This record gives sequence, C-alpha cells and structure tokens, in this order.
Amino acid sequence: MVFDRARGSRMFDRDGRAYLDFFAGASALNYGHNHPALKRALLSYLEQDGVAHSLDMLTVAKEDFLTEFAARVLGPRGLDYRVQFPGPTGTNSVEAALKLARKVTGRQTIVAFTGAFHGMSLGSLAVTGNAAKRAGAGIPLGHTLRIPYDGFSGGQVSGLKLLDSMLADSSSGVDLPAAVIVETVQGEGGVNPAGAIWLADLAELCSRRDILLIIDDIQMGCGRTGPFFSFEAAGITPDIVCLSKSISGYGLPMSLTLFRTELDVWQPGEHNGTFRGNNPAFVTAAAALREFWADSTLEKQTEERSVLFEERLGELADRHAEHVAASRGRGLVWGLDFREPHLARRVADAAFARGLLVETSGSCDEVVKLMPSLTSTDEELAEGLGILRDSVASAVGG
Repeated sequence: MVFDRARGSRMFDRDGRAYLDFFAGASALNYGHNHPALKRALLSYLEQDGVAHSLDMLTVAKEDFLTEFAARVLGPRGLDYRVQFPGPTGTNSVEAALKLARKVTGRQTIVAFTGAFHGMSLGSLAVTGNAAKRAGAGIPLGHTLRIPYDGFSGGQVSGLKLLDSMLADSSSGVDLPAAVIVETVQGEGGVNPAGAIWLADLAELCSRRDILLIIDDIQMGCGRTGPFFSFEAAGITPDIVCLSKSISGYGLPMSLTLFRTELDVWQPGEHNGTFRGNNPAFVTAAAALREFWADSTLEKQTEERSVLFEERLGELADRHAEHVAASRGRGLVWGLDFREPHLARRVADAAFARGLLVETSGSCDEVVKLMPSLTSTDEELAEGLGILRDSVASAVGG
C-alpha cells in the first residue's frame, strides 16, 4: 500500500481510499495528521526563511519553544528540570539519560524490566527486554539488571521486593545501580500498565537507595494516558524523563531529556550531535503546547474516552473470552491480548481490509494495540471500535 496524504485521523492511499488511523505514528501523532494550527505555524516560519538547522545555537524558534514548555508544562507541575536536546529520536533521549546517570553516580549498572522497550541503539537495546530486538545488536549487551515488571507472571513475582532484598544483602552479588529505567505503560511490550501504587513504591525505593529514577515517556507522554506526563497519576517526580514522538506535535524528529537541575554535570560539548537543532520541530512543538495545553480540556477528554475504551473492549473481550485473554490500557492506548498470537495478526489484517490501521505488540505479537490520535472525533472513535469488533469476529471465526 502506498499512502499519498493524511489529514486528522485519516490517511489516504494514492487511489484515494481512506483509512482510519488507530496507529498514529506509534504515538508520534497524538494531535493527528497535519493539524491546521500546527501546519499554519510551520508554513509561516518556512516562508519567512526561519532558521531550519542550528546545532546548539540559540534561535527564536528554540527560545519560543522553551518559553512555552516552561510556562505550560514544567511550571504548572512544579518541575525544576533542565531541558536537553540530545538528538532527533527517542533512543537518543534514552542514551543521554543512561550516560548522564552513570556520569552523575559513577556507577555502571542500570535496572530495567521484563517487557521493556527503550530503543534500537546499543545502550537502549541493553535495557530492552525483547529477545529478537536485542539479538540485532550483534554483541553482548551488559551492565543491566533485569527484574520483573508490575504484573509479571500473573503478579506472582514482586520485582521491587526482589530488588530491595538483593540490595540489602551484601552477599547477593548485586552492586548498587546508577539508575532504574521504566515505562509507566509498556507499549511495545504489549500495553502493560503499571499500577500507581507500584510506581510510587518504585520511586520510594529509588529515593531510599540513592538510585536515579528514569521515566521513559517517549510513547506514553504528551497526553497519551491523559495528563501531559504519564507518571503524574502516580504522584511521583522522576530524576530524569525521556520525551520524543509527539513532543514536536507534527511528527517531525525531536526529542528531549529532562533532568533535575543538580544533575546537570555535562561539560560543554560532552554530549552532542548534528541534528539537535531541528527548528521546524521547535515551531510545531510550541504551537502544539499553545493549542492543546493551555488548559486541561484535552486531558479531561482523554480520560473520559479511556472509560469508553475500557467498556467497549471489555465487552469485546468477554464476548470472545475463548480467544481473548484480556483487554487493558490507560487513556487512549489500549490492547486486546489474544491467547493464540496468530489471531492478533489476523485481526490487524482484517481491520486493514476494512479501512482501519492498527498494530500488534507483545512478546509474540499477541496484542492488538490501539492508539488513535487524541484529537479524533467521537464518531471516528466509534467507527474504529466498530471495525475492530467486526474484525475480531471475522478473525476468530476463521
């Protein structure tokens, strides 16, 4: 399939057929395709010969973004973070976070979780759980301690108790780590939400043991779960936060690494890269903050729609309980977990044939993953859920 154009919640192939997009660029398009307010800001900037590439130089576009980010995101949440532009993609943000944590603490080990996905470069792969993705590294991936995520093995194993016990025992063979890196909702891992209490317990453990807490909010940030940051519901303040995907608002490459001011131990030029100064992305990012984060309207709407998805997908899972093990999610990221992994792919194919774009995730691609844009209309969400319902019925019926 060759796609030609896109607007809002729909993509169009070159023959003009429309597809409802419940993939949203893997959450890089939280505000839909070519949102008019963002497009106007970008076109105006380009028409005025605005600076497109600037490395670390200060530009009007960068200054505007930082001003809006402080006023609409950091300030209202009482977050005293330095803002670093580590490179164009999410894995660049994770690499910067890991590097900074090791530099600050002087320690090497990073604690990561089962089911985690943090990127495709070597440092990010080392803290990623998926065996197939890790195998692509071609070399051993070390300096990582892997522990169970919330709910792993049916919740029978407590990763936090295990970690705390091993750190308390000088004979455990486990050295004090530099940091813990975690997703509040594992997206690529199969849409696995961590509980607010579990996250709060993790933050308390890190604080008590003098371990830095890194939240990877690359896929779940920028409103995907409701609040701007996905960790807000747990009432925690991470030491370091990784952002990318929808931070530019328009699908343009951009990422940030946020960290507490006292952790800013970088020397000039110590962590750099050519494409940190993506000014068109700064322009659309600032426009997105003005358009969607001036108040709590979008956040409240996403939380209301979360209830709708929970109800509809719960009904769908109950109707096909023989084939669907569970439905789970938060905000506007949801998954249907199939007992037989091949059924998830069959559902995705059936949905595509009916004009709905979805993806699969999980250890065996057993989860049909839904991530519509946050700006989808109620009618579009109902349409997509209807197509999904018919696709599941078709797939499990053979």
